[in-house]
Amino acid sequence: MRNVCIAGNWKMNMIPSEGKAFAAQLIDAASKAAENETVVVAPPFITIPAVIEAVKGSPIKVAAQNMSDQASGAFTGEVSADMLLDAGVTYVILGHSERRALYGEDDAFINRKVRYALEKGLNVILCVGETLEERESGRLEQVLQTQVTEGLKDVSASQMADVIIAYEPVWAIGTGKTATADDANSAHSFIRGVVADILSEDVANNLIIQYGGSVKPNNVKSLMSMEHIDGALVGGASLTVEQFAPIVQFND
Repeated sequence: MRNVCIAGNWKMNMIPSEGKAFAAQLIDAASKAAENETVVVAPPFITIPAVIEAVKGSPIKVAAQNMSDQASGAFTGEVSADMLLDAGVTYVILGHSERRALYGEDDAFINRKVRYALEKGLNVILCVGETLEERESGRLEQVLQTQVTEGLKDVSASQMADVIIAYEPVWAIGTGKTATADDANSAHSFIRGVVADILSEDVANNLIIQYGGSVKPNNVKSLMSMEHIDGALVGGASLTVEQFAPIVQFND
């Protein structure tokens, strides 16, 4: 049985005091999660220290929503891997569709960040997914093939133990629309096949692939029942304990 990861991406929400209070309230739900489940929250950079303090000694892991591909220097507004590690961060989300669409991040740039994060010892959540136009024009598999292959370029089989792939159809993020469980499972199966081709069947079979895109308490069980879906990267529903706790405890 593969491990499972439920992660909450807070995006540009929650000031430090809010994030600290939220994280403290989430500990109970995370403590009751399945033995093979990892619970992760990804606050804004400025909120990370308060959340790290709140979850100390608990099962909750903390992720950053992005990081620089550079170690240090004259890069105004950027945050380095060493800064994240020193703060206590253990995961980083890279390649999110909002970074791709709003800030022009391409596969090569994302790959540089993936490789650097892994070299520094961070766990990577690599986001991939198609737009509605790409899906409707029959390019779903082409887009996923390119994003997965280019995103994992020069990543070794051994490093893949620290990689999670999050499949997020762009048209389902924050829209209330969700891919059907079968459609999501099909995309996850395709991604697993791509990883098997570029690395190995063993790596692919052990890879955690999350689904992201309007995951809610009322659909998480059907999504998680699918063979190739090993978790969720949750956006809006991760902003309240009332919604996120039932997702964390989807097995109950």
